[in-house]
Amino acid sequence: MAAEAEAERAELGVGIGWRSEIDLTVERMDVDFVEVIAENVDPARLPESLALLRARGVPVIPHGVALGIGGADRPDPARLAHLAACAEALEAPLVSEHLAFVREGDVEAGHLLPVPRTREALSVIAENVRLAQAALPVPLALENVAALFGWPEDELTEAEFLGELVERTGVKLLVDVANLYTNQVNLGLDARDALDGLPLGELAYVHVAGGHLHGDVWHDTHTASAPEAVLDILADLCGRVRPPGVLLEWDDDYPSDRAIAAELDRIRAAMARGRAARG
Repeated sequence: MAAEAEAERAELGVGIGWRSEIDLTVERMDVDFVEVIAENVDPARLPESLALLRARGVPVIPHGVALGIGGADRPDPARLAHLAACAEALEAPLVSEHLAFVREGDVEAGHLLPVPRTREALSVIAENVRLAQAALPVPLALENVAALFGWPEDELTEAEFLGELVERTGVKLLVDVANLYTNQVNLGLDARDALDGLPLGELAYVHVAGGHLHGDVWHDTHTASAPEAVLDILADLCGRVRPPGVLLEWDDDYPSDRAIAAELDRIRAAMARGRAARG
């Protein structure tokens, strides 16, 4: 069964987050797939660079940041329609979003906040996920978020919460190893314990990113090279399962093409290290 599930997953390879500021860089990079922030794309008028990448056969995944699937309200039909239109325009193999709380009514949080990991919240979010899946033409993958705090009423670990959500809905996982590292530094939640509990057989792809330490708090800024500790978590994950894809996120303070290529090579080396450990 596990082998069948692995065979069904889209094979993506090593990719990078597409940003308009580095569109020419991405076009020159030796990458297998890219991810684009869905809210930054008009599916009726795709950026020329994305159209070029698609013409080359490079898969493009729309990555949402504003759906708010972790809130008490049902997913906004207009936001779901936009995600669906992006998926269709880009001929995407899947859509990804965050398991996060982002707004209450018309009040935006301005951040991807962790959801309360209670059974009551799990039931609400599972229904939100089912509604989103029904509105999308391709599979949905949900990403674990970086947290600066945890809710005192949490009843489940993040891995338990995600595992039950996957079991109830069949949603896929986008595992951000940088976010696991963030939660390890900020909240004392061991990343390897999280990997032990996550249903990695439903893995869609993986995020890698860097950040900065301010005092004792790690900020997942996506503006620096990934620390070795993040790549160690990636290698650990690859020692457990072969991820369909691994993607580098870099959102500001963009370095040279050479530096980005070197970062992609560091990711490939960590993946190879993990594969070697798996045998």
